[in-house]
Amino acid sequence: MISRIFKEVHCDASHRLLHYKGKCACLHGHRWKVEVWMEGQVDGRTGILVDYNTIKNVIERYDHQIILNEQDRMVAAILAFHPVITTPGEPTSELLATLIAGMLNEECERLGLTARVTRIRVWESPTCHAEVIYEGQ
Repeated sequence: MISRIFKEVHCDASHRLLHYKGKCACLHGHRWKVEVWMEGQVDGRTGILVDYNTIKNVIERYDHQIILNEQDRMVAAILAFHPVITTPGEPTSELLATLIAGMLNEECERLGLTARVTRIRVWESPTCHAEVIYEGQ
């Protein structure tokens, strides 16, 4: 039997878009909201698909962090004062959705769980989100 769960997590982080012409080219912050749907086989011993805290802990790796494109020259300057999470491209909500889904799937695999992300939404404001749907896994 396949089970499905949903978890919503909020975190605060800053980013900028290196190759964007407009306000988002400047370093700025968001109150990000991440919504995750997962499915798989429930663990026979615990009765849990995946602990909600596992999802929360993976997403909160971004909390109060600076997220920049790995090619951004600002990375070196900020690293002298604060850690920086770098991404393989622009740290858009679209890319963050893909990266977080991958991190969640890797964590489940590491824990020996069958749970996998089927849908993820990353909101960077109350009116804007990116969604990735994984069909036919």
